[in-house]
Amino acid sequence: MIGYIARRLGQAVFILIGITLVTYVLVYLIPADPVRQIAGRSATPETVENIRRQLGLDLPLWRQYLRYLGNLLQGDLGRSYIQKTEVTTLILSRLPATLLLMVGAILLELLIGLSAGIYAASRRGRPADRAIMVASFAAVSAPQFVIGILLLYVFAVQLGWFPIGGYGTLRHLVLPALTLGLLGGGWYARMMRSAMIDVLRQDYIVTARAKGAGNFRILFVHALRNAALPVVAMVGLDIGIFMSGAVVVESVYGWPGIGQLAWQAIQRVDIPIIVGVTIVAAVAIVLGNLLADLVAPFIDPRIKLRR
Repeated sequence: MIGYIARRLGQAVFILIGITLVTYVLVYLIPADPVRQIAGRSATPETVENIRRQLGLDLPLWRQYLRYLGNLLQGDLGRSYIQKTEVTTLILSRLPATLLLMVGAILLELLIGLSAGIYAASRRGRPADRAIMVASFAAVSAPQFVIGILLLYVFAVQLGWFPIGGYGTLRHLVLPALTLGLLGGGWYARMMRSAMIDVLRQDYIVTARAKGAGNFRILFVHALRNAALPVVAMVGLDIGIFMSGAVVVESVYGWPGIGQLAWQAIQRVDIPIIVGVTIVAAVAIVLGNLLADLVAPFIDPRIKLRR
């Protein structure tokens, strides 16, 4: 296992370098000048050129990238153009809020999605199954801001059960986590239903029924363990997605996470923050997928780590 982990992490290094290259090029193709954002509209051409030279933006793109890559290999994500603060410091300051939202969202989407998917599979073809599938399709199709604003209006404005926005207590967490949980729960419900239906057709399930095993035991002891494998892989991907920040949800609820930081950086063309958040997201996705691969053999011993 140690060799497998080392090999995967070695591969991840090349993946991350490729991601930084693509991100760096795409950001510089944006038709906006970060120096103008820093200098302001009333700045003289001399001031603009001085700022450009101080930031190294007067160099060719390939030299800028190599310099950035050299700093990155030393753990330096650069310095924000606008906030004049180290990008690492800014990301770490937003990390607790992002982690809290990630954990809450994943727990809720698993609770909603797995329970709905298992129930739909056990009622296949019945009205309950069709209703769950329609609801899950609506959940995955609805824009995040629509769900967020709807929950905010009902539970915060009309009922007053939760704060309108902000961060600090578990009451602040409920609505943004529920928004992401409903959206992700729709995917998990459809995935779990499909996986459970495939598993329930297997010969060992038929044998268990013939031996008199009850429906609860068949679903949660025999079938769930094998049907959960696709879910584990998806959770690993979700870790990376949420670690990069749920930009829309964080904006709707005023949640001070990495996604909000990235959105502010995009608006200001703050390139070091944009690239830094992208790298953090890429690292989280790589680690999330690695964690999912390591957990899978414990769920199904027939799965072996690739040598």
